[in-house]
Amino acid sequence: MVSIGTRVSIFALACLAGTAHAQTLTTVRLAQGLTRPVFVTAPPGDHSRIFILEQRGSGGVATQAQIKILKLGTGQINASPFLTIPPVPPGFEQGLLGMAFDPQYVKNGRFYVFYTDFSWNIVIARYTVSQDPDLANAASAQVILSQSKQFNNHNGGWIGFGPDGYLYAAVGDGGSEFDPQGFGQSLTTIFGKMLRLDVSGVGAGYAIPPNNPFFGSATERQEIWAYGLRNPFRCSFDRGTGDLYIGDVGQEVFEEINFRAHAAPPFAAVNYGWRCYEGNNVSNATVGPGGASCASITNFTFPLHAYGHGPECSVQGGYVYRGGAMPSLRGTYFFADYCSANIWSFRQVGGSVSALTTRTAELATPGQTIDAIVSFGEDAAGEIYICDQNGGEVYKIVPRCWANCDGSTGTPTLTANDFQCFLNAYASNDPYANCDGSTGLPTLTANDFQCFLNKYANGCT
Repeated sequence: MVSIGTRVSIFALACLAGTAHAQTLTTVRLAQGLTRPVFVTAPPGDHSRIFILEQRGSGGVATQAQIKILKLGTGQINASPFLTIPPVPPGFEQGLLGMAFDPQYVKNGRFYVFYTDFSWNIVIARYTVSQDPDLANAASAQVILSQSKQFNNHNGGWIGFGPDGYLYAAVGDGGSEFDPQGFGQSLTTIFGKMLRLDVSGVGAGYAIPPNNPFFGSATERQEIWAYGLRNPFRCSFDRGTGDLYIGDVGQEVFEEINFRAHAAPPFAAVNYGWRCYEGNNVSNATVGPGGASCASITNFTFPLHAYGHGPECSVQGGYVYRGGAMPSLRGTYFFADYCSANIWSFRQVGGSVSALTTRTAELATPGQTIDAIVSFGEDAAGEIYICDQNGGEVYKIVPRCWANCDGSTGTPTLTANDFQCFLNAYASNDPYANCDGSTGLPTLTANDFQCFLNKYANGCT
């Protein structure tokens, strides 16, 4: 254990450290041979496991979806699935699509899943874990929300808890093409929306948070938090700021990343434009068949970032990096496109995109191919994962050279500045300094110094 006096001396040395540069990245493959992996997540505070969702076809059964556990310490997937979801349809955009752990999971054992059933309903259900932490209680299912729909596509599928403790759910516009029913702009349906739900009760169903934009309305759906979305398949909260990022899949011209900064109430419902706009481009003249003119609407919020079709055709929203392994990348948002398999990052600064960077080649690993990116994921420590449905693979984004704390790209790569950078991280209790990965208290000990020295001595091989 390092004494207080030693830590003060460390802090004094750390003040000499220079500004970190951008770290170079790569990926490591943690799993392969899964069946259509569609999402990765972890319970709050659980640094030993990640949970991988298989969309459908699990265990060789076309209508079966499972959640599997990968132990990070061993890299092995448990033989028994954590949960098998009731029969799901085999459509391309159907099956098990999302999962969220309750912020109080360690106390109440609750988690939520988003899937589609054979009636084309979208379903959000609550489950609890069994006495075995690696097995859910399959009999504990309670339906929180079920909504029938006419078409089998544009289901959305993301769910996640916000910093306010409410459950957010991204629901697509109901399907077909060009939103033929005008659901995106309609406030009388949950389709084409981001919902905000209070699921803290003990039974099925949900309550409406009293500061929702349409709370108490007799005409608008009170669940609505934002609208004007087409197919918001992958979204995320920045765990550092509470900002919300929405990856909304476009029709045939633009893909977009929508943004909502964290704020205090009162809240207004943000209108992201669909079906009037696709990205920044006019898509339709009216909000729906026989509806109002789009030109008469003045409350549109345009994307934080949009890009056109070409090799790209389906945005996969990701995460703002807040992990410990790559300190210079904190605050960087990662996202990708399913069709081109391109991966990008940027920083959001004052509501605008900064430092837009193509990461595809940088993240490529010799002998392996990341080419059907359907989702990103995040573990309890804030590290980021990639789900590739070709080959059923899960990759983790990692620094190309861990000991290169300052992210320098010169020769030699490792210098005394990396020691200063490590000391700075240690003095400020930065997770990066937890080199040995220990989970005890104190987390940072002399073992982390020895670990860093060992990695430094091994260089960047």
